[in-house]
Amino acid sequence: MKKLSKNAIIGYPAGIITGITYGLNPLFAVPLMKNGAATESILFFRYAFAVLLLGLFLMLRKQSFRISGKQIGVLLALGVLYTSSSVFLFEAYEYIASGLATTLVFLYPVLVAIIMVFLKVVPSWPVWLAIAATFGGVLVMTQSDGTQTINPVGVLLSIASALVYALFIVIINRSKAIAGISNSLLTFYALTVGAIVFLGKIISSDTAITAGITTGADWLNLVGLALLPTIVSTATLAIASRNIGATKASVLGVFEPITAIVVGTLMFGEPLTTNIIVGISIAMVAVTFMITVTKR
Repeated sequence: MKKLSKNAIIGYPAGIITGITYGLNPLFAVPLMKNGAATESILFFRYAFAVLLLGLFLMLRKQSFRISGKQIGVLLALGVLYTSSSVFLFEAYEYIASGLATTLVFLYPVLVAIIMVFLKVVPSWPVWLAIAATFGGVLVMTQSDGTQTINPVGVLLSIASALVYALFIVIINRSKAIAGISNSLLTFYALTVGAIVFLGKIISSDTAITAGITTGADWLNLVGLALLPTIVSTATLAIASRNIGATKASVLGVFEPITAIVVGTLMFGEPLTTNIIVGISIAMVAVTFMITVTKR
């Protein structure tokens, strides 16, 4: 049996960490939303705290923040895409269960593969098979068991989140302008754009910046959002995309819906149906198959 390459040893674990940490979004966001915190406020503090923590980390490492004019344009686009993905996902939480919403975002591997085909990068047959199987698993997970109705608005918002997330991944993987930027610095600038966008939204909407954010637990949830589904998730996504490619990195995101469903079930009492268990099993087998077959 062939040994895994150095890129695979770095890229596959990074992709798994991306999925798990992004799937923790509901754990921190849902309690804040239930307490009446405005989406704009939650996302502003999430991004602002992430920028402060990551900026401090980069300063301690004495890393240069210098970027070129061409890089500014690409980083601005990445920031807008990542920000839009968060907005659509959080809005979806208002209409459908958080586990289901975060699960639907996992349609992005299919979208990444389609975009890559247009860019004349055609995935190998094991990757296509893994995509088809994980997509099937996600469809099984989202089937209603008759006890709950699924609001189509929430479904559309989740799919919109998946589309912009897919574009984010493809740009990281394909843009030559930002190829020389470290994963940490790329994450820092993408999140800085997000913080500025949400501050602008708060100012323009006359919303109190701390509306609904009153207790110590609320602030801890905001720090949690900044650390795990934001800094760690975005940085490991960049690492995975650069080491194993955009398509494989996105397939590993199957750990995202699994994490979101576990959180929804254990923390918020959302239903764990037979369909969800079967869907998770299909997706896990598909990802294991892809990693085993495509070692290079």
